[in-house]
Amino acid sequence: MKARVFVTLKKSVFDPQGKTIADALHSMGYGGIGDVRQGKFFELELDAASADQAKTLAAEVADKVLANPVIESYRVEIE
Repeated sequence: MKARVFVTLKKSVFDPQGKTIADALHSMGYGGIGDVRQGKFFELELDAASADQAKTLAAEVADKVLANPVIESYRVEIE
């Protein structure tokens, strides 16, 4: 099975890279762009018997390795 893990900074954490991207977009004439939040994307190939087991495994990996739970949150999708 394939798991996709999306890691982003929590809303309460300032995102300087996202701010820089938003400023660059505004200077390029994209006035309709509001706040930009940047993040990380991981794709994991998992050997799991079920989608629930795969999601549990991917969440465990995300919590322990891929994300810093103090400042980041993550979302797991299973394919």
